[in-house]
Amino acid sequence: MDFSHVSVLLHEAVDALNIRPDGVYLDGTAGGGGHSFEIAGRLGENGRLIAVDRDEEAVEAATKRLEPFRDRVTVVRENYGNFDRVLDGLGIGKVDGILLDLGVSSHQFDDPERGFSYRFDAPLDMRMDRREEKSAYDVVNGYSEEELYRIIRDYGEDGFAKNIAKHIVMKRSASPIRTTAELSEIIKGAIPAKIRAKGGHPAKQTFQAIRIEVNGELDVLKETLEKMRDRLNDGGKLVIITFHSLEDRIVKNAFRNWEHPCTCPPDLPVCVCGKVPYGKAEKSLTASPEELEQNPRSSSARLRVFERRV
Repeated sequence: MDFSHVSVLLHEAVDALNIRPDGVYLDGTAGGGGHSFEIAGRLGENGRLIAVDRDEEAVEAATKRLEPFRDRVTVVRENYGNFDRVLDGLGIGKVDGILLDLGVSSHQFDDPERGFSYRFDAPLDMRMDRREEKSAYDVVNGYSEEELYRIIRDYGEDGFAKNIAKHIVMKRSASPIRTTAELSEIIKGAIPAKIRAKGGHPAKQTFQAIRIEVNGELDVLKETLEKMRDRLNDGGKLVIITFHSLEDRIVKNAFRNWEHPCTCPPDLPVCVCGKVPYGKAEKSLTASPEELEQNPRSSSARLRVFERRV
């Protein structure tokens, strides 16, 4: 199956980076290379782009797509959480911009073998990097009822998390849950019919929760943001596209705290804590009506930008 992915907020994200022809940029979630291709096209012969992704198929697709810019682009298979190791290995200190597109690619969702979607009957997998040992099968069949409840509640924000966890544990006691279709049916059975009839697919939130847990998505984001901020040159931009409220909250709060780091009591007339702003957050953006019409998956996307000031 060819790697296909429609880059969300493509021009808005790359415009926000304010590309300098001789600048150095990092695309931490290159996917099929959509954003990277646009970045590379704006670089001059002295510019440089490091395109990173942990998915082997994405790296292959990005390498092929970025071939016209091979003189200025380096593609690396790695988790963006290890971006500092990648930059150090390439002898790069600070960069002029970093882009993260945190969505699961269309390819990952649409490839039945990857087990990301409840739309197909496939082995429970959901690993973005198939070198990792832990898969959705391990979470569904190995986590305690309390652990399953916690991740479905916290990462899926599902009001029926407790009942879903209970049904999963009950079903797997007879035999392991092996496929996405089995899991989807169990989730349906844990949610009242009148509730199922109202919203979207009943398994959507639980599948999101398990995927986040398998890939450590929120932990990587939390642990990496400050390191990314500190690798930006003066005027450098950190541009992040999120697709659900959990990610967006982490990014929004981080940017707000960097812009207003003062911890003094509000009634003090002057700041005495000595903490100075790291830069400025820009107004967030969402997909245009035209993009929404062409790509419905962009409906939940939100773009946030932070400009580093040293």
